[in-house]
Amino acid sequence: MSAPALWIAVPLIIGGLGLFLLSERGAASAGGVVCLILAGIAMAIPIDEALAVGPFSLKIAATATLLGRSFILPRTDAPLLAFLFGLTGIWFFGAEAAGVARRLVPAGLIITGLLIASLAVQPFLYAALLIEMAALAAVPLVAQQGQPPGKAVIKFLVYQTLGMPCILLAGWMLAGVEASPGDLALTIQATAMLCVGFAFLLAVFPVNDWIPGLMEQGHPYVSGFLLWLMPTAIIVFGLNFLDGYAWLRASPLIITGLRVLGLIMLVTSGVWSALETNLGRIMGHATVAESGIILVAASLATSGGVDLIFPFFVPRGIAMLLWALALTVAAERGDGLDLSNLPALGREHPWAGVGIALAGLSAAGFPLLAGFPPRIDVWYALARTSGPSALWFLVGLAGLMVCATRLVSALLAKREEQQPPVQDNGMQKGFLGAAIVALLLLGLFPKAMNFLVTKLPLMFEHLAH
Repeated sequence: MSAPALWIAVPLIIGGLGLFLLSERGAASAGGVVCLILAGIAMAIPIDEALAVGPFSLKIAATATLLGRSFILPRTDAPLLAFLFGLTGIWFFGAEAAGVARRLVPAGLIITGLLIASLAVQPFLYAALLIEMAALAAVPLVAQQGQPPGKAVIKFLVYQTLGMPCILLAGWMLAGVEASPGDLALTIQATAMLCVGFAFLLAVFPVNDWIPGLMEQGHPYVSGFLLWLMPTAIIVFGLNFLDGYAWLRASPLIITGLRVLGLIMLVTSGVWSALETNLGRIMGHATVAESGIILVAASLATSGGVDLIFPFFVPRGIAMLLWALALTVAAERGDGLDLSNLPALGREHPWAGVGIALAGLSAAGFPLLAGFPPRIDVWYALARTSGPSALWFLVGLAGLMVCATRLVSALLAKREEQQPPVQDNGMQKGFLGAAIVALLLLGLFPKAMNFLVTKLPLMFEHLAH
């Protein structure tokens, strides 16, 4: 068996079969178990290395070929596969608590398989097509059932589609740059097209307004899953470009552009979140802000700081899961996701109320929570590189902290009419409690995930050294 068949074909096939599952529990269990098995295999069985099992020999080949295209998943990709499938499995188990397992699991498996394929395909130009296919598969997932797609969904599809030809054109130009490295005009054009393409794919300012809208208009848990998974895969795809082309890593334009755009995203989203009253849009702004922080970390990665990026991955996935599930509980009350309804939510569903507050504090980098260690590391590295940039970084975090303070204040506010706590859904309470504990533990013991995080940079031969 080959690695692409195992981690690309299997999710696609199981996702297709999952469309016929009729129960929430069956869909959640099937999807979650499959993902955890695939994550366990990635951790336990080395790729492209013979493993003796009694009288038999087992080997997972790194390469497979389909329609003349090669799909390559080397041994160094195993930690990424373990991370993506492991956390996806946890999201799938939580989908039953959110009541969207039948809707999320089949499409989620298909999207995951397509995104893994985009990271494995050679030549890399076909990755843009696979990412576009993943975006198309996501549209029925995030659109409201029985209703026309909202503006945010349409913008998501349009921007992802606009990013595809830019990446394809940039790839064609990059081949010319390799053949004529002294052609300055072609180099600038290739760099510009690459930046525009990734701006659309990663929802970089100013084409990121659809993210808060998607969290406001769509189902919080489904939208949260998409906003966690797709940017994570696209970030890795972008790092492959930086790793593969020395002139990109050495380009002051790329380094400055990543840093400036990241700081703009962080500061503007921090300010808007501090002024926002819709809980869904607040999560959307916080998501954009964290993407901005990762772009800032990527600007430092070109000078050997790639280790700053991957510590965000696990805390980001857990915090977004907690936030999305808590918003789902809030939406089920039927009073809307306005900030003024948070006191009632905290009284009736304390676990959900605390989850929203802690997720907001973690996004702001509050000490002792999972979001603090990676943010302080990026700020420290940024301060040694550029004092003004470090100051703007703190301004953005200050906006997020004001937002988090508003969430905590609203949660603790007293209601004129006191209502007794209602009976929580046991599964929702269990997942919310587990995510809260994980957020706290990762803040207290940030090195607990080092067995995985420290291996992720090995995917990038040049950035890791």
